[in-house]
Amino acid sequence: MTRTWFLSSLWMLLASPAFAQHRHEQIAAPAQASPASPSPEVTEQAVEAMPAMDWPTEIPAGDSTMPESPIMDHAAHVHQPKKRNPVGNASPPPQPASFAADSVFDPGAMARARAQLHSEHGGSAALSKVTINLAEWQVQDGQNSYRWGGEAWIGGDLQRLVFKSEGEGAAEEGLEQAELQALYSAAIDPYFDLQFGIRQDLASGPRRTYATMGVEGLAPYWVDLQAAAFLSTHGEVLARLEASWDLRLTQRWILQTRAEADLSAQTVPALELGSGLTSLEAGLRLRYQTTRRVAPYFGISSVRMFGGTASRARLTGRDVEQTGLIFGVTAWF
Repeated sequence: MTRTWFLSSLWMLLASPAFAQHRHEQIAAPAQASPASPSPEVTEQAVEAMPAMDWPTEIPAGDSTMPESPIMDHAAHVHQPKKRNPVGNASPPPQPASFAADSVFDPGAMARARAQLHSEHGGSAALSKVTINLAEWQVQDGQNSYRWGGEAWIGGDLQRLVFKSEGEGAAEEGLEQAELQALYSAAIDPYFDLQFGIRQDLASGPRRTYATMGVEGLAPYWVDLQAAAFLSTHGEVLARLEASWDLRLTQRWILQTRAEADLSAQTVPALELGSGLTSLEAGLRLRYQTTRRVAPYFGISSVRMFGGTASRARLTGRDVEQTGLIFGVTAWF
């Protein structure tokens, strides 16, 4: 450390303007006559030929009038462009024919693990998944009901065949509404799929068959969004919009906000629907993930009818608005 401090102090002293000015005055002053000293005329010529001593001195590159020195040669060497080696045309090295893990673990087990990894990352031609989004029991004012909703698909990341089903019914009156959709799904960007196919109503009332088209995916702020339009064989146009958002409270407790809106382009007396917004459902569901695949939940849900749909419900003695507690489970396989 003392040596470093000494060298730093010496460098600062040599680099100071006062030292440079003092050195310039010594060179410019007449030299004392001595047997080993040159004549005054020679000294003045040497001084005139030397550049001004303003530290640090910059010497122009390629100046032949300046005497050569090891420092100047080193500077010229540093500024010379580096020679690049020519690009070779050698072939790439061969791919490894063996895996290092096979020398430690069972080669058969490692081959199955690599095949599974390849399949899970889209290397397989066909994947499949079954999701139960809703399977719940609703406790309402004097009347309990049940509800389900889910989907299953088979295919790849870009194209797949999707089956959707949902429905509901009362505990005493039985099934009220049910439907099944068979859709072809194709990715239109990294977050959304375009889906089209058919929908078939399965309830005991008037049954309809619809041509279906919609989108499904992940909207900004991590909102799961589904929007679909339905055209029946009778010329009736319906639409549905579903949105849900998960708030992760802990690693296992998740609070989900969910809303679903049904719309109709015209009045459909056979289905007891008015035009415009027919119904709106909103709910909160708090689920606990016992595993990553199974999560029971409980919460609250409220359904309200609007417009002509609400007027027809009042005429038949049905409740326009229903609110109740819900208990259910969600899972995927």
